[in-house]
Amino acid sequence: MADFGSFLPLSQRSSGSESDVSSDRRAAVADIVEQAAQRVTAAALSGERRDTAALIEAFIDAAQLRAEAAAHPGGSPGALDAIAAAVRTGKRRSVRALASACRALLQLAEAVDSPAELPPDIAGAVALYLAGAGPFDRRAAVKGHTVRATDADWSFGRGPLLEAPATQIAAFLLGTSDEPPRPPRVTGG
Repeated sequence: MADFGSFLPLSQRSSGSESDVSSDRRAAVADIVEQAAQRVTAAALSGERRDTAALIEAFIDAAQLRAEAAAHPGGSPGALDAIAAAVRTGKRRSVRALASACRALLQLAEAVDSPAELPPDIAGAVALYLAGAGPFDRRAAVKGHTVRATDADWSFGRGPLLEAPATQIAAFLLGTSDEPPRPPRVTGG
């Protein structure tokens, strides 16, 4: 049998449980909002003068959570926690909404000088989505390649290998970083 059969949904792949597979990204978006709340809290407690209300508003706008923010006003990390709870129990969220939330978190992390690490599964979902739906220049950079996370168990695409940490790949495709995945280093000896 040709090897294309291994790509079919009912192929002979390992038969692990797929009961938790869903296109609903509510929990992941809520997790990202909670991470944002933690970063804003840490920034407020660091003693540096930062306008936390402005950071929160910028995050809400970039994450496209204005409707949830209207129901939970206030420029405090507690408002972000309330928004996270509303997202977790609210309407279904797409991977597009997850990408917006991840972009907002990475921008917030840069604003408070605190590097963010996206969970590997979230970074993978966002990277895969953006490899097909992101900005043209970012898609072109990974087109025709296998993109692999060096710190997670995921890859996608076909062709010569490009690799980087999961968050770096997602950040590049989100447009928050200009550091693309690169071919692996060849160590000679």
